[in-house]
Amino acid sequence: MERLSRRRLLASTGLAVVAGMAMTAMPARAADAEAVFVVGSNEVGTPTYNPIKAGVLNVATALIYDRLVVQDADQSYHPHLAESWDDAADGMSWVFRLRKGVKFHDGEPFDAKTIEWWINAYRGTDNEYMVAGIDHVEVIDDHTVKFVMAHPDSNMLFNLSSTFMAIPSPAAYKRLGDNFGVTEAVGTGPYKLESFTVGQETVLVRNDDYNWGSELSQNKGPAKLAKLTFREIAEQSTAFLELKTGGVDLLMGVPTDFLSQLEAEPNIAVLTMPGLDVMYMPINTTAEPFTDIKVREATALAVNQKEILASIYGGIGLEAHNFLISSLKESQVDPKYNISYNPEKAKALLDEAGWKAGPDGVRSKDGKPLHVKLWTQSDTEFKRVTEAVQAQLKAIGMDAEITVFDSSTIRDQYKKNEHQLAVRSYEWGNADILDWFFSGERLGYPNVSMWKDAKSDELDKMALEGSKTWDERVKNFTTYHEYLLSQFVFAPIYQPVQNVGYNKERLKLPEKVRGTSFEGQSILDVEVIG
Repeated sequence: MERLSRRRLLASTGLAVVAGMAMTAMPARAADAEAVFVVGSNEVGTPTYNPIKAGVLNVATALIYDRLVVQDADQSYHPHLAESWDDAADGMSWVFRLRKGVKFHDGEPFDAKTIEWWINAYRGTDNEYMVAGIDHVEVIDDHTVKFVMAHPDSNMLFNLSSTFMAIPSPAAYKRLGDNFGVTEAVGTGPYKLESFTVGQETVLVRNDDYNWGSELSQNKGPAKLAKLTFREIAEQSTAFLELKTGGVDLLMGVPTDFLSQLEAEPNIAVLTMPGLDVMYMPINTTAEPFTDIKVREATALAVNQKEILASIYGGIGLEAHNFLISSLKESQVDPKYNISYNPEKAKALLDEAGWKAGPDGVRSKDGKPLHVKLWTQSDTEFKRVTEAVQAQLKAIGMDAEITVFDSSTIRDQYKKNEHQLAVRSYEWGNADILDWFFSGERLGYPNVSMWKDAKSDELDKMALEGSKTWDERVKNFTTYHEYLLSQFVFAPIYQPVQNVGYNKERLKLPEKVRGTSFEGQSILDVEVIG
């Protein structure tokens, strides 16, 4: 009932955008199959499906669009819209041979000219760094392109496998201008965008012409679900209740602290995979008293990762002691740089910085108490972790006042530079996330730490542009990572696993999930059974 009323609301407000839907003759059950998924809380409020300009995208992106290559769970790369590729020994050129017979949702062909336009479309955008190594694209023939490099880019295949390098229709992109991704989104993916309301829901309908599924999907043809709705529910307890009562069929990101409740439900199953997330506390390096590195170090050392893992997550997942997921080589820093709980050293550092303990336990300096602002998101998980951090900061004499923002609006709040501390997380499987969150070119958001430092930016540039091989890139990013850790611009907290909760009486998921997360290639194999 709720699904119907919401659909009517979209139609009546004129916010829904209806795309053409051509249904071919199919078995009645398959043709009618629909499902409702809930996106992860980090993806709530995604403002656009324009991959070229977006700062954040949600899981539906990988269903609307395809990419040249896809990445498997073991970090290997596999063909998709590129059938094969070769790179020159000196790293100064790449040749990609493209799949034939692929069409965009608007009927336009996918070919070499698409790639030439697409790479150039990134120029001047915040995502230009994804193609910065490419000097220009040469069209060899209708289905072969050559990337001539400005400098070697050992991260090329990772970038091309990212949803931020999903490939839109050039014709639709030019026609819609700034409205592309907002009012319409046109790709070659297994689903077409039917409607999109920011912060509420995205409705997709099957692309019945699709027959170019990647190696990571068992199903190479049209999706088994005719319609797929992605709802955005910021409050995780509400999302859990919806799954429990049948209002939705699948939760994309289930907090680990909800697992015991899910497992107690007879109709619900949980799929667990290695995580790509890190929860951390950015420290605003431009806000007093955090301009003092001793105060930043004390704050970072006050966080008790072990206690949070045990008390909130029941020991499921990993403690985080630096900024990167532990499966990346760049996370294997010199152990002296890892940040771990050390309350006695934290107290000594605050003493050295002039913040002396008062009779009420709160420190003060020059008559000013150590009161700070601690921001978080409205999700239950974030609030629980933030309350734990608040108590741990209090134990060293720092009085942190929690402010809760809706997860869809907090990114804009950061841009005002009124924050001091925050609890947040990211999901990404590559060390270039360091550039995204700590580059001096992105202050406010995504650089919530407001970190601008000449040496840091130099190490960042060396890692991004000065690495000729993958091994050299790992070495350079490890050095950059170690420098950031030495400056205490954040406090690491926790590495979650990925949990997908679903109604096993309604859905059948693939036996083997390939890819670094449960996304487009796996959803192509999902079917309704009840």
